[in-house]
Amino acid sequence: MMKKQPQRTCMGCNTQKDKKQLIRIVKNKEGIISVDKTGKQEGRGAYLCDDIQCLEKVIKSKRLEKRLETKISEEIYEELRGVILEQ
Repeated sequence: MMKKQPQRTCMGCNTQKDKKQLIRIVKNKEGIISVDKTGKQEGRGAYLCDDIQCLEKVIKSKRLEKRLETKISEEIYEELRGVILEQ
């Protein structure tokens, strides 16, 4: 029997997908925000489709900031744009 993939919900479109299909943004104990390419970093995670429209929606609504309870720098959003556009 195949192991069931963990499901996570995209913050942009609220669609549930396999964790592996989503981009994880993580806030660690020091409060540092980063794009978690491995999906294994410690900290509070938030998930996003690799879709630029989902990202723009999240930026506009400040949903990521609310979720991670911190200010998100423009660099993080730019990094996410880069990650999404290179796929």
